[in-house]
Amino acid sequence: MAENKKLSRRTSILLSLGTVAIVIGTLIYLEQIAILYVLATIALVALLLIVSFSDLETVGRDDAHHEG
Repeated sequence: MAENKKLSRRTSILLSLGTVAIVIGTLIYLEQIAILYVLATIALVALLLIVSFSDLETVGRDDAHHEG
């Protein structure tokens, strides 16, 4: 009955987004604003690390210089 299917990328993103929304909503309802500040800071640091280590210089270079 239950097959071992891998979730599609869109489904997994929507599932994780829903989970994050439930966690944030629960923390707001329980008035745990200090925890929200810590989670927001950690998320911002993670985002900045991802951007800093990504190779943005080569994005879109494959086709941009060969067309003209």
